[in-house]
Amino acid sequence: MGNSLSKAMGKLFGNREMRILMLGLDAAGKTTILYKLKLNQSVTTIPTVGFNVETVQYKNVKFNVWDVGGQDKIRPLWRHYYTGTQGLVFVVDSQDRDRIDEARQELHRIISDREMRECLLLVFANKQDLPGAMSPAEVTEKLGLHRMRDRSWFVHPSCATSGEGLFEGLSWLSQNVKRQTQ
Repeated sequence: MGNSLSKAMGKLFGNREMRILMLGLDAAGKTTILYKLKLNQSVTTIPTVGFNVETVQYKNVKFNVWDVGGQDKIRPLWRHYYTGTQGLVFVVDSQDRDRIDEARQELHRIISDREMRECLLLVFANKQDLPGAMSPAEVTEKLGLHRMRDRSWFVHPSCATSGEGLFEGLSWLSQNVKRQTQ
């Protein structure tokens, strides 16, 4: 009863919850992004084996963020996290030109799954502070996003260690989840 009442009040007063799945190749910066958003500080990370989950409050949205490891041996498990996902945050290492095709293949595998058809897609073109980083336009092209006509997507430059661009991405998600639910 209490949970139903709080959900109804949330809808009435604009508070929302959103389930976010954060995926990407290993070493793209997913865990660094998660804890920069949660703690507003850079933390030392190790490769994620399994997942991290944190709640990040931003404006009137409570983002339940699932950060799942990106090593190739773990990727087949990603699909077990798809159910109920409203937003996919796909993190790309913008400096890693050697693996951008691999990132494209993985992204298209994820979004072609029927469980992920309705979810919003935010791509963080991460590590923009590094020399030779691809621009968001180049990441968009390399990921083949312009061919996506049936989905809301947005590519935003970011730097996980400084936090640059991260909250702008959450803003886009919160604005677009409102449109989805109306």
